[in-house]
Amino acid sequence: MSKPFEFLFRVRYGECDAQGVVFNARYGDYTDLAVTEYLRAAIGSYQELVRLGYETQVVRLLTEWKAPARYDDVLCATVEPTHFGNTSFTLTIAFTNLVSGQVIATSQATYVLVCAKEFTKQSIPAELKSALQEGAVGKQINQAG
Repeated sequence: MSKPFEFLFRVRYGECDAQGVVFNARYGDYTDLAVTEYLRAAIGSYQELVRLGYETQVVRLLTEWKAPARYDDVLCATVEPTHFGNTSFTLTIAFTNLVSGQVIATSQATYVLVCAKEFTKQSIPAELKSALQEGAVGKQINQAG
């Protein structure tokens, strides 16, 4: 099995709540950051997707929390495509503590491909599907410093 795409980042102070752990709503932000970097690795950038005449819209986001993440922890988000439909695709993101290896949270994000001008659903072209399935495999983006 191939190694999935990885996005490394550090938890910042302002992302933590009064309990000293990452505030739950931040995982939506983390998912968006990880997917943005995944798209950059797979197809060049989100702007490349727009240049091709497409955009994506989130239609479902599910996050399950497993353990707390704290200020200055380095998290590793792995991103893998887990489902493709005619106009939609789902990416599964697992957030782990880089040092301990403990799973912190998992997210599933489902996107619909739409026309960049009219925002109407579009079928996923074979070349885009292939890029999303294979273009980021084994790549890593490190923003942890």
